[in-house]
Amino acid sequence: MNRIDATFAALRKRKQAAFMPFITAGDPSFEVTRDLVVELARGGADLIEFGIPFSDPIADGPVIQASYTRALAHGATLERSLQTVREIRRSCEVPIVFMISYTLVFRHGLEEFITAAQEAGVDGAIIPDLPIEEGEAVAKAGRHKGLDIVFLIAPTTPPDRRKRIADMSQGFIYCVSVAGITGARDRLPDYIVDYIASIKGLTDKPVCLGFGVSTPDQARFVAAHADGVIVGSAIVREMEKASALPPREQVARVAAFAQQLAAATKAG
Repeated sequence: MNRIDATFAALRKRKQAAFMPFITAGDPSFEVTRDLVVELARGGADLIEFGIPFSDPIADGPVIQASYTRALAHGATLERSLQTVREIRRSCEVPIVFMISYTLVFRHGLEEFITAAQEAGVDGAIIPDLPIEEGEAVAKAGRHKGLDIVFLIAPTTPPDRRKRIADMSQGFIYCVSVAGITGARDRLPDYIVDYIASIKGLTDKPVCLGFGVSTPDQARFVAAHADGVIVGSAIVREMEKASALPPREQVARVAAFAQQLAAATKAG
């Protein structure tokens, strides 16, 4: 059983949802990224979504786009991201899931990317610009190497397509809360409960919801219905606010903010 499956199995026994923070690799530095992952895990993060900087991201709002721009300006690369995971694995076993554009996978080479990711200690990959019509080869290669390929479902996804995505997705299913881009929101859509229930009715795989979750109250609400709560822009924004602080204080500030979300998720 891989780290993702083991984590969700343990959480289901405790009747708890997973808390999955998103961070941008290399923002503001890979040293901070490495230390932050370890502190997030200590503070209650069950999985880490590891955003790989890309100049033309898919579905990411202005907060995450800006973090990608900062990271790229500081020399972020896929290779450096993989090296950081290797460093994290010396002391931390929290599951790490890359959020990565297929352009970067294709440029690296599919088999080469999956092998390098698995050997570095990456547990899965979310590829938002990979449709299921072109995803079978990727999913098969990932399955062969033990790297879960996670697919996304949106509120606008037709019912028959939802089923196909649910069947193909590995590790968990990423449910996008809104038809749009990432970003913190004051309130979540009214249809969230029915939407999550409809996806859970298609599969026994964990169903995680992201896009827009930004407060402890929202995390608690989502955790009462989904198997996992994904928080991205709100955490990246905290990192941006802490940019003038020394690295240790940056890590401490973001980790403290995430810990509140983790606690709310466990209380959901």
